[in-house]
Amino acid sequence: MALVKCPGCGERISSMAKQCSHCKANISADNESLQVISHIKRSNQLMNQSFLALTLFIGGVVTWFWGGEPAEGARATVAGGAFALGFVGYLITRVQIVLHKRKKV
Repeated sequence: MALVKCPGCGERISSMAKQCSHCKANISADNESLQVISHIKRSNQLMNQSFLALTLFIGGVVTWFWGGEPAEGARATVAGGAFALGFVGYLITRVQIVLHKRKKV
């Protein structure tokens, strides 16, 4: 008996288990389809994170130039923070997407 990764949720379960105790996925069924579903769910999650980071980035740029002039004071701090956090978050998420797509299902 060994611990294996559940194809449905990714949690560690017994290799002898017939059903995952976390997500209730039937392990004795078609494992390949469960792995594909898990892969698609992770892809969707990464795309949502990418969209959120891009929205934060664009929000920072819009806030910075709102009213036609560059921001000053607290508005500049908030806009710069959103801009930087969104940019870095987007880059990190895109790298994760590329690495995830390279994984075989």
